[in-house]
Amino acid sequence: MSSSSATSSRRLPKARPARVEWITLALFVACISGWGVGVFWLASVSTSLSVVVVGLTLVLHASLTHEVLHGHPFRSRIASESLGMINPGLFIPYLRFRDTHLAHHQDANLTDPYDDPETNYVDPVRWRQLPRAVQWVLEVNNTLAGRMLVGPLIAQVCFMRSDWAAMRGGDRQVMLGWGLHVPGVIGVVWLVAVSPMPIWAYLLACYAALSVLKIRTFLEHQAHSKARGRTVIIEDRGPLAFLFLNNNFHVVHHMHPGVPWYRLPGVYRAHASRYLACNEGYRYRNYAQVFARHFWRAKDGVPHPLWSSDR
Repeated sequence: MSSSSATSSRRLPKARPARVEWITLALFVACISGWGVGVFWLASVSTSLSVVVVGLTLVLHASLTHEVLHGHPFRSRIASESLGMINPGLFIPYLRFRDTHLAHHQDANLTDPYDDPETNYVDPVRWRQLPRAVQWVLEVNNTLAGRMLVGPLIAQVCFMRSDWAAMRGGDRQVMLGWGLHVPGVIGVVWLVAVSPMPIWAYLLACYAALSVLKIRTFLEHQAHSKARGRTVIIEDRGPLAFLFLNNNFHVVHHMHPGVPWYRLPGVYRAHASRYLACNEGYRYRNYAQVFARHFWRAKDGVPHPLWSSDR
């Protein structure tokens, strides 16, 4: 794809977002309402059903929080971030998610084992130094089945270990993120404690939500010599696409991070050939194809395939 075409495609969505994106705001209200129904009503009818419903609302809430950090649904950053500051999913502080995700949007660093905070690739030199048992766990984590089963635990351990090291080193931004997060966790746990939903069931719903989110992030990015060839398009419009708020049109999101979720499919459809040329054809038809290809089989190795192991 020529540089002029790339520039043209990056300029396609020109409309200034509305002062209030009512679709997104209404979805926030519906999401929190669904969470409340699951915790306070369904739990008294069926614990299993409440786990499913609460888990799905937590997936949707995570996707809405992703919208928040990209400047939706209000033009005011403070107003938008007030919606996402309390995380009913418990495990990830909003400010830490915001800071690491915005760092991830430096496309030149995508898949870099050190500079991309969301990658699962490992420096081949470090890989050789890992115990075989750890290598095996990471290899399991590199299949979709493994990513859903153990991926949330691996990611949480690595995330908290990194943040703990940062806090011990005096990183005040990381301290602030966790400091603002803890009161919200206490409040959510208290609400669950006074509801019919058992704490263990709520924690299971939180883990299940993280597991579903791993479907989205599993192959969003691949190792590629060109930065523009690292980001996927999954042309899905089903339930998972809705839960992920169309972030499966991922190269469109990376090229136009300010475009709201409900416009992404239309932007892609209008210029699909340009986006597919830009990302070197890194594309799946839908999530069914992703499951068929990678549920039991890794899409590539854990050591970064483009990094030398001889350093």
